[in-house]
Amino acid sequence: MKLSALTLGLGLAMSTGAHAIPFFQPNLSLEPIGQHQTGVFDESAAEVVAHDPRNQRIFKVNAAATTVDVLDINDPTNPTLMSTIDASALGASANSVAVHKGLVAVAIEAEDKQAPGLVAFYDAVDLSLINTVTVGALPDMVTFTPNGRYALVANEGEPNDDYTVDPEGSVSVIDLRHGATNASVRTADFTRFNGMEDELRARGVRLFGPNASTAQDLEPEYITVSGNSRFAWVSLQEANALALVDIRRARVLEIQPLGTKDHSLHGNELDASNRDDGINITNWPVQGMYMPDAIDSYRFFGRTYVVTANEGDARDYDGYSEETRVKDLTLDPEVFPNAEELQDDANLGRLKTTTANGDTDGDGDMDVIYSYGARSFSIRDARGNLVFDSGADFEMITAELLQDDFNSNNDENDSFDARSDDKGPEPEGVTLGRIWGHTYAFIGLERVGGIMVYDITNPYRVRFVNYINNRDFSVDAELPDDSVNPLVGDLGPEDLVFIPAYQSPNRRPLLVVGNEVSGTTTVFQVDVELDLGFGRRF
Repeated sequence: MKLSALTLGLGLAMSTGAHAIPFFQPNLSLEPIGQHQTGVFDESAAEVVAHDPRNQRIFKVNAAATTVDVLDINDPTNPTLMSTIDASALGASANSVAVHKGLVAVAIEAEDKQAPGLVAFYDAVDLSLINTVTVGALPDMVTFTPNGRYALVANEGEPNDDYTVDPEGSVSVIDLRHGATNASVRTADFTRFNGMEDELRARGVRLFGPNASTAQDLEPEYITVSGNSRFAWVSLQEANALALVDIRRARVLEIQPLGTKDHSLHGNELDASNRDDGINITNWPVQGMYMPDAIDSYRFFGRTYVVTANEGDARDYDGYSEETRVKDLTLDPEVFPNAEELQDDANLGRLKTTTANGDTDGDGDMDVIYSYGARSFSIRDARGNLVFDSGADFEMITAELLQDDFNSNNDENDSFDARSDDKGPEPEGVTLGRIWGHTYAFIGLERVGGIMVYDITNPYRVRFVNYINNRDFSVDAELPDDSVNPLVGDLGPEDLVFIPAYQSPNRRPLLVVGNEVSGTTTVFQVDVELDLGFGRRF
């Protein structure tokens, strides 16, 4: 099987103004060395992945079967399905999994998605059920604090399709200090921000659900925890914000608006149309809403920094939808005197935008054009202030390397430029890894596929390192019904986990990626060549 593995070395100078990091520069590449295949196409058979270093197992959410599959990676070149946790009796779907020192936590949504879900705890060795605890509606992500004393759950609280029932979003803080059998739950909710909707909107928090309070409108998506296990940052994707949570007090301390990205500025270009007959990465009068999905964090000189994959997401339900295209907006003629030209399908006309924001003066026409996601990853300080953004890098890099498959769909080959009017390459997953004193960000591109690698050791001097796409664009993306050998490779990277060398089965750093469309779980070996200067390498 020949897969398309495309890499770009250290010589590419992008428009982000990246600076060299002092001392030696590790040359890092990703090598696919093992893959588990389900043969299930586009049914989320491989989503969230978690690593158990004690037993060298990967726990993988298989939403297609409402299970958590357990893979043996003692031989990382041959990940083997060894067992399965069947969660179907506990709820409708397993959404997330995490592992810490012999304890497995699985987030499970209720049959009624607007009802409280639960977290089930299992023994990591014999997979026996230890306990279950009730959490909020639609528990979408679960993680342990580094010290293992708490498990945190992002309860998304999505409305029903008619938008007649809208549960509150929240973060469940599960106390494990007395063991999983004696676990107790407290809720960090957003009710104290109810009544502050106008103030929050003025600061840039998107609150717009029909008749929704702040607590109902905020939908926690993903969590990262500080190294000292005291604080957590939670992505509030649709609101374009982060929440800062005091873990021990189970209290939301603040809501941090993320602002927007000005795509009219040099370095922030984007391809905004799938009807322009080519690659056209250029500046447009558009404000990109960062709207991160996955987030992670690390420390630099004693301070915490949060890394975000700026995917973007719209509310689109039968009962309410904010999504439309720029050509269907009424643009303010003074702000956009060239509105007719902008709204042409080959320019901005096809770009997905929102009706929930943009009429700043309340006169019925749009004064600002917004887009979903920033087509980038960002680094922010602990208060949510932007420190770094990768600008137009992702589209520039994929345009150079994938000229015939730029901004493709993740479920169809021969789909050149199909995602340009949506969210471009759509960065969704991010994980961080520490190698030879350097901190790296690995970012998965959900649509065109592949993993971007950046050296983020110094958040103020970020360096692009590499890009690999383990996808063959020359074959049919959809698998035959009887296929157990998907030649297409990896489609739709959803979640990533970094395994440092000291926890790795082969004592080499590894990156494990769950791919929801191809149903594959792929193990990459992180190969490092150190350049110490003076012409000496090892």
